[in-house]
Amino acid sequence: MTNKLEHALKRYSQAKARLQKAQSRENEKRRKLDARAKFLLGGWMLEEARTDPNAARQICRIIARLSERDRACFDHLNLLNSSEQASQ
Repeated sequence: MTNKLEHALKRYSQAKARLQKAQSRENEKRRKLDARAKFLLGGWMLEEARTDPNAARQICRIIARLSERDRACFDHLNLLNSSEQASQ
């Protein structure tokens, strides 16, 4: 292989690595924004469920469609009880 070709291949590999790194950073940024949006929306929904019995019932219907393992994450919240107490 000629020196010129080796140099071009090296530059190509470096550029490809920079591109992959930039794409990885963008993907990480998107995942972080997605996680933050889920966190904020979940917090808002839980607060609504604690203060609004209709919202609590609706969220409980959504939770009921989850797998048993995922539903277990919500057992401690007692959404229906807390929203009924808040409305009294």
